[in-house]
Amino acid sequence: MKNLGIKISIFVNYFVFAILLNSVGIVIARSIEVYQVSESEASLLEAFKDLPIAVVSFLVASFLPRFGYKRAMLVALIIVLFGCLGMYFGNSFATAKILFLTIGVSFALIKLSVYTLIGIITETPQQHSALMSSVEGFFMVGIASAYFIFPLFFSDTDPNGWIRVYPALCVLIVISFLLLLFSKLNVPIETSGNNLKEDIKNSVGLLALPLVLVFIFSAFFFVMIEQGIMTWLPRFNEKIFSFSPKLSVNMAAILAISLALGRFIAGWLSKKIPWERIIIVCSVLSIGILLAVLPQLKTDGETLMVSSITMVPFLGFVLPLIGLFIAPIYPLLNSTVLSHLPKSLHSPMSGLIIIFSALGGTLGSRIVGELFERIGGAKAFYFLIIPIVLLIVSVIFIKRLITKREASNPQ
Repeated sequence: MKNLGIKISIFVNYFVFAILLNSVGIVIARSIEVYQVSESEASLLEAFKDLPIAVVSFLVASFLPRFGYKRAMLVALIIVLFGCLGMYFGNSFATAKILFLTIGVSFALIKLSVYTLIGIITETPQQHSALMSSVEGFFMVGIASAYFIFPLFFSDTDPNGWIRVYPALCVLIVISFLLLLFSKLNVPIETSGNNLKEDIKNSVGLLALPLVLVFIFSAFFFVMIEQGIMTWLPRFNEKIFSFSPKLSVNMAAILAISLALGRFIAGWLSKKIPWERIIIVCSVLSIGILLAVLPQLKTDGETLMVSSITMVPFLGFVLPLIGLFIAPIYPLLNSTVLSHLPKSLHSPMSGLIIIFSALGGTLGSRIVGELFERIGGAKAFYFLIIPIVLLIVSVIFIKRLITKREASNPQ
């Protein structure tokens, strides 16, 4: 098979970074328990992860073709390898911050390179779509895997036992590095390209378009919702449902599996139902789940620790199923807006998506963390209803702008 080596390397890279990126909720929960930091302080880990993704994506987009995509991914793997080693030997909240800083910087290089390489190593739109869908689907497998890999190292007698996951992850990173190093990739390194000033000009120009501006707010609201739930669900399970640390993380895997399943179903439904109806219905159902579950949660009194899945209450299974309904929103929004922009604007638009998604994730996690500490986990999750409502309003505006554009520019 053509380009088999680089394709396998891309899959392994994305799998590794799915585990690392989405371990932030697990590490937040462990930091609160082991390092005795507050919820609001622990939420800073999300910022250490997301802000470097935004900054690096913006700054290196024009430089990457001249540096080389394979070289950029190799550098990214080396950076995150040192981050994992530092976390293992440092075993502190300070080294956790450094770890997620390295993860953010590295993932920006990986994502920009992978998205570009998919276009280079595929020859038809059908091949491109198939490989992109497979890579993103495998990313969701990595997310779910994190909720099973980390608990393997949890110990009831050793609070620091979980830190031994990082040497195991280092092995995965080294395997990924070697696969990439020895893979054949015949992509010439460019000697010219847009400079930073031109990239900024293109991105700022896009923000002047009403459709792009409203979409940016939609992406921001969505990632605020998704990261607010994904980051804090392990801690929520531990604090509200009294799950053991190991079970708290395992049960959070239901959310990742729901997200993967929701995106698969949405891909099929979008062929039959208008995109805006899917998003609005899914958003309303998400609010319905929150309003159905949160009022029933008991936040006072001592309860026995739940350590077995057979002891998990019904509501513990229901809340993560919100992933089924929030999953379709992001890909449908991205596809809709990109398909209504000229291809020449797709690159700066992708940069804006990455930047505002990262900012939305950071803010969502930070707000939920602050609320978690001040008013408790059950009440903190009520906050997520606000960006869901704002997202619905944004989708209505996007649909109207697209309809207006199509009416003024008939084919």
